Amino acid sequence: MPLSLGDILQYFSNALSQGSLFALVAIGYTMVYGILKFINFAFGEIFMLGGYIVFYSVTCFLIPWWAAFPVAIGLTGILGICLERIAYRPLRNSPKNSVMTSAIAASFLIQNLVIVIFGGRPKGFIVPPFSEKVLTVGSSGGAVSVISIDVIIPIITAALFIILQLTLRKTRKASFIFGAGSVLAAIGGLMWAMKYPQLNPSMGLMPGLKCFIAAVIGGAGNITGAVLGGLLLGFIEITLTAMLPALTAYRDTFAFVLLIIFLLVKPSGVLGKSQIGKA
Repeated sequence: MPLSLGDILQYFSNALSQGSLFALVAIGYTMVYGILKFINFAFGEIFMLGGYIVFYSVTCFLIPWWAAFPVAIGLTGILGICLERIAYRPLRNSPKNSVMTSAIAASFLIQNLVIVIFGGRPKGFIVPPFSEKVLTVGSSGGAVSVISIDVIIPIITAALFIILQLTLRKTRKASFIFGAGSVLAAIGGLMWAMKYPQLNPSMGLMPGLKCFIAAVIGGAGNITGAVLGGLLLGFIEITLTAMLPALTAYRDTFAFVLLIIFLLVKPSGVLGKSQIGKA
């Protein structure tokens, strides 16, 4: 059965939203690589931690969501700076394998601390009312119903991309890069939780891997490439599941297949090497 115009526009909206989420966190990965030449594998846990901070700020401390969001973003930014100073800076002159091992250890440490402190049971995320509104565009066969969060995500991603492009021309300090990358991961995690409102300690694992893949596809260290890689991954994932619904259960494998193809055919990524420069 052929897809209607409304169906095509609906899938386009979903793909743009999903791809923008991947792009946002991929920028954080690629910024760190562009300056320090290694991947911060703890971004997936920072992605997750922002959602937990908001959840407990609202439920335990009765902070309204509009105040809890900036608190979570600020705290995760500080966490990123602390990670850089404690886990990575002492190893700047060490072999790359040592830095990678430290990054993986930091990832497992954060995830297990969350399990010990907050428990392993999934929790429902507090979704702000504005993000659940249904927007209808068009009429009859060409009408498209879009949840407002799917419109907000690409706008926020585009705005942060522009801000970072301007900011990175003036500073390349490692602490700033880690803090900014952690802020991006936290914002991405909060928008992910609004789109898929459930929290669990491993929620950042698969999105984190996909965002890392998006960064590699776009060109490690290239911010524009990270955005293109994230959008490409989002559109491929949504398009394939739309055209081949029987493969929906395997949608996570698409990202890894795409990564293998790029590593074999164009290992430098779509836009090639770093555009950020060195620390």
